[in-house]
Amino acid sequence: MKKLKFITIALISVLLVYGFINLNSSTLPQSIQIKVGEKVPEIELQGVDGNTIKLSSLKGKIVLIDFWASWCRPCRNENKHVVEIYHKYKDTKFKNGKGFTIYSISLDRPGQESKWKAAIKQDKLEWDTHVIGDQQVAQQFGVKYIPSSFLIDGDGVLIATNLRGDALSEKLELLKK
Repeated sequence: MKKLKFITIALISVLLVYGFINLNSSTLPQSIQIKVGEKVPEIELQGVDGNTIKLSSLKGKIVLIDFWASWCRPCRNENKHVVEIYHKYKDTKFKNGKGFTIYSISLDRPGQESKWKAAIKQDKLEWDTHVIGDQQVAQQFGVKYIPSSFLIDGDGVLIATNLRGDALSEKLELLKK
């Protein structure tokens, strides 16, 4: 029993260290494989208050679609950088967008909403577009690990993927007027 427990803990540790939480499954629909330069599909997911939030409600802004989960250590570590970038650029005028925000998609499992909401408060994720997703949405975007992100312009066109920290900030600087 101790050997099984050790192997389980070791396997979980390896997954968390690398942040490669595999979301693939043969039972899920084929991903769209959105490419830079293409318009992203509409997303309609349930927000913290239970109401549906559409991605299209953010049209006109530069938006970071951020896939994460409360149980994902690499995601939680990246949240610090995302918060800093949000504060720095939220009111910025860009070439193809006015302001910057985040459409934050949690992949927490059903029944884990309290952990998701607690992580939002603990990490000080101040934007109001937090939604809880599922593996089908992640699969639709071709997400294979978290954290994963997609940067879209004011028209909903994908302009970059998986930018973190300084790379995200540098891209936003290039997009300024």
